[in-house]
Amino acid sequence: MDSSVAQPLVTCSRRSERNSWLRCTLRRSQQEAVASSMMTATSDNFFNAYAIFLGASLAQMGFVTGLPQLFGAISQLLSVWLASHFSRRTFIVFCAAFQACVVLAMGALAAFGPEHAVWIFIALAVGYHGFINLIQPHWRAWMGSMVPERRRGTFFAARTRLTMGASLSVFFIGGGILTLTDSMQMAWLGFSLLFSIAAMGRFVSAWLLLQMHDPEPREPKQRGVFLQTIGHFREAWKDKTFRQYSLFVACMQGMVAISAPFFAVYMLEGLKFTYLEFVFASVASIATQFVTLRFWGRFSDQFGNRLVMIITSCMIPSLPLMWLFSDNYLYILAIQAFSGLAWSGFTLSTANYLYDIRPFRSDFATYAALQAALSAACVFVGAILGGTIASHAADFLVWSGWDSVLSSPIFVVFLVSTVLRALVTLWFIPRSVEPKVRPRPQLLQLIFRIRGFNAISGVSLDWLTVVKRRKQ
Repeated sequence: MDSSVAQPLVTCSRRSERNSWLRCTLRRSQQEAVASSMMTATSDNFFNAYAIFLGASLAQMGFVTGLPQLFGAISQLLSVWLASHFSRRTFIVFCAAFQACVVLAMGALAAFGPEHAVWIFIALAVGYHGFINLIQPHWRAWMGSMVPERRRGTFFAARTRLTMGASLSVFFIGGGILTLTDSMQMAWLGFSLLFSIAAMGRFVSAWLLLQMHDPEPREPKQRGVFLQTIGHFREAWKDKTFRQYSLFVACMQGMVAISAPFFAVYMLEGLKFTYLEFVFASVASIATQFVTLRFWGRFSDQFGNRLVMIITSCMIPSLPLMWLFSDNYLYILAIQAFSGLAWSGFTLSTANYLYDIRPFRSDFATYAALQAALSAACVFVGAILGGTIASHAADFLVWSGWDSVLSSPIFVVFLVSTVLRALVTLWFIPRSVEPKVRPRPQLLQLIFRIRGFNAISGVSLDWLTVVKRRKQ
């Protein structure tokens, strides 16, 4: 055959083969989204409730929130080094399988009720978050190399809709199962079932990941990656605007972490909510974030991210304070809705602000990683401080005579968190600057996924932007 004819045939054959494995991989990825959401909706959303069921003290609730966040940040840094030593797909699959085993062990705790169950659960939660953070950077890189640029918007939109639908379904079903089994004095069975379902979902997720194709199976080995990372961090930290921004976001999240674990404690133990009522209160925040994120995006485009940061950071200190005034269920739902409004604007504006203040052409990942690591450290400190305050709050109320004014010791934690959040806001406002907005992607579409019960804002969402360049 003439070589001029054979060459196009070979090219056509290769293109056909690539299209075949690409279609199969993308289909498996959509299926994996549903399977993995069975785990995240179950495990993440009921972590605090499960710790309460296991009998966690107020001090231990701080560790439930703080330790997993801290080790999660460490795992992300470790993940960079591990990437060059293993096949990417093999590494992700094994981490997913081990994570499923961790979740299965969580369910076994409810069934067997061993001594020191709370501390065992905390250790398992550390492993759970560690595996998530080991997987996350490589999964993003994998999908980035896999999904054609022209199809990314459609693909991730469809994937996220599947994830969100499955997550909400499992979330509501979980609340129903726990409410039913709790009414039968068998809450242990409900939690065992939930975590078993979560583990099954993750095992299926690992199997589906194994079926997917990876066109770039191994990252190139790099020498001295840790030293390089530290060097990049030092350079980034010299930037005054970035340093003040990072301290503001990290300290705010740390002050929020003081009270974050105790909203679930107050709802389930103080107000005696059923698990289904607890789920509806959480969804009130989710729904509001979903609805208002577009509004904040348009508002920040018109008036700047600095103004949105100032407005929402002034709203955030009032959130724990509002819980002191009424225990009416509709009032609690209204608080959660207001919380969603505040956090959607804060999350969006701080992310955009970080993009704008970094030096031009610098590595955005370095700035984001440094800010995330600092935040994780502050969350750990804040959560432990909150647990310490909560464990001594009852004695303080009796000693001060405020027990006739504050009906719950947890209100002391809420008040401390309110004051410290306000102080962080007052420190940052005069130091904040409006950065020059560089040419950056225009927000075309916002896509959401329920991430779970977050240590900072209670219930939070992942969001993805589908972008195009602004016309010059």
